[in-house]
Formats: sequence, C-alpha cells, structure tokens
Amino acid sequence: MWLRSMLSWNVLVPVLAIIALAIAWPGKGLGIGMVIVLALLLAGAVLTAVHHAEVIAHKVGEPFGSLVLAVAVTVIEVGLIVTLMVSGGPETATLARDTIFAAIMITTNGIVGLSLLVGALRYGVTSFNAEGTGAELATVATLGALSLVFPTFTTTVPGPEYSSSQLVFAAVASVVLYATFVFTQTVRHRDFFLPVTDEGTIAAEDDHAPPPTRRQTAASIVLLLIALIAVVGLSKLESPAIEAAVDAIGFPQSFVGVVIAMLVLLPETIAAVRAARRRRMQISLNLGYGSAIASIGLTIPVIALATIWLGGPLHLGLGGTQLVLFTLTVIVSVLTVVPGRATRLQGCVHLALLAAFLFLAVNP
Repeated sequence: MWLRSMLSWNVLVPVLAIIALAIAWPGKGLGIGMVIVLALLLAGAVLTAVHHAEVIAHKVGEPFGSLVLAVAVTVIEVGLIVTLMVSGGPETATLARDTIFAAIMITTNGIVGLSLLVGALRYGVTSFNAEGTGAELATVATLGALSLVFPTFTTTVPGPEYSSSQLVFAAVASVVLYATFVFTQTVRHRDFFLPVTDEGTIAAEDDHAPPPTRRQTAASIVLLLIALIAVVGLSKLESPAIEAAVDAIGFPQSFVGVVIAMLVLLPETIAAVRAARRRRMQISLNLGYGSAIASIGLTIPVIALATIWLGGPLHLGLGGTQLVLFTLTVIVSVLTVVPGRATRLQGCVHLALLAAFLFLAVNP
C-alpha cells in the first residue's frame, strides 16, 4: 500500500518536475525535445499542485477548502507572471493586466457559467446563497475597477498605468479588501458561503469520501510546496517557447496572458464542475469568484513590489473592448446572483461572454 502511494502520479510528477528543473537550469540552449518534456511536466505540476491543495481543502472543510484552492492557484499565477516579466523585458508591460483580466473573465464567465450549465442540466435549477455570492461578486467588481479600470483614466502618468503612489494605493486597497473577504468568508459570516438546499437551508456535509488522515495531509503540504516551486521554475524555462509559439500561430502577444490564465485555472475549473455535479453549487461559485478575488487581491501587491526591480513600464489599464466586456460581465453576474437560483440559460449567457472574450483576444 505504501509503495503504491509513493508511485502514484500525484507524487511522481512533482518529484520528476523538480528534478528536471534542476537538470535544465538555467535553460540555455534547450532542444525542442527538452522543451516539450518540460512543458508536459509544467502542466503536470500545475495539476498535482491543485490536487494536493484539494486534499488539504478536504481536510479543513468548507469554506476554508475553496480558499486554499484559490490561494494555491494564485501563487502559481503570480509566479508565472513575475518570471515571464523578468525574462521578457519591456515587451511584457501588459502581461500582468492581460493575465489578471483573462483570469477574471475565465472565472466569472467560464467557471461560473460551466458550473451553472452542468448543474442545471443535471438538476433543472441550481440553488446557492445569494448573500455570500453577492459579497464575492461585489469584491471582484471593486478590485477589478481599482486595478484595471482606473489606470485607463488617470492622468498623473501618461498611458494606461498608475503613478508610484497610485500603484501603492491600489496594492494596499487590494490587500485590505482581500483580508476582509477572507475574514468574512471564514470567520464572521461563514454560513453565507456554505452550500444550500433548494429551500435555502444549509445543506448537509458531503461525506461521499472520508477526509484524509494527518499523515496524508502533511504529505500533501510538502508535495504542494514542491509542485509550486517546480511550476515557478519551469515557467521561467518555458517562457521563450510560449512567446515563440504565440508568435508562430499569428496571435497577438497579449494572448500569452490568456494562455497563462487558462493553464492555471484548468484544474480549478475541473474542481468546480465536480462540485456542481454533486449539487454543491455554492462551492463552485466560491471557487470561481474566490479565484478572481485572490487573482487580483494577491497579484497586484506582488506586482507592485516586483516593479522595484523590474524597472520597465506596467500597463494595467484596460482597452475599450476589454472595458465593455468587464462592464457587461459585472451586470450579467449581478442578474445571475441576485435571485439565488439559476437555470441553464444563465450558464449559456456567461459562456457566450467567455467565447466573446476569447475570440476578441485572438482578433482584437
């Protein structure tokens, strides 16, 4: 039994990834074969990182579990952004904006829309707590406006970027809002973020699988850290190949941010859909909106600190098309959340917005 667990994919992949990272570092002169192997290990490290975050989440229960997953995914995202910006120079001035905006669109329209559609197709109508979900959506909208909308209209510095003092304000505000959200979700109003029945009462715990033992949880913590280190290191090695691939197929360079967000949020999407299939729609929404909150609330402060040694410009302000998509997403999300119930129609509407975002990202 012990040998079988040691040879499982979620143990072998992060170990192999960290070994490959040590062998390939600093990554100069990598052949095409090695690039492909490292790319596969990078994707595997992301999957295993979220798997072990799920194990820890199952141990601590909801809503702490969704929080653990969101933070783990955001750490991966921040690592990818910073390493690509360090290696890319001035050409990556919009990478943080593109990645954060892509994460917002994928979480609020992709994860939420797909979860609503899957849940509605299986159960007809999906139910969730409008109070908790509404609070999450309000936090996403405010963080998005502070970080991505205001820089488009400020005039202290030319271009869609903040001045140093404005960036510090946005970073501090993001941290305060994120900390307040975490306190509300896990302490003060924890019941707002728990799954509910169709009658609006808190649903019973989903005990289809026993919680992991302390030993399994401790092993997952160690393997999660290994996987996160591997993701950050491998992303640095793979960054030239990612940018070259985007150029080769003729997509705009801003699509690199979309690739990062899709890679990072794929396991999160799978976890949300699984929860929707178990009629735990609130968990799906916690994962979607919680990831968006963590993506902004943790990424902006880290990027603000990183500008100390990055040196180049940091363009955070959204363009006209992106502003319309963001505004429409917020309006549609409010209409979805307020009733506390949704059908397949709401799921399709959100997925249509995601499709519009992806199409316009390729053909701006």
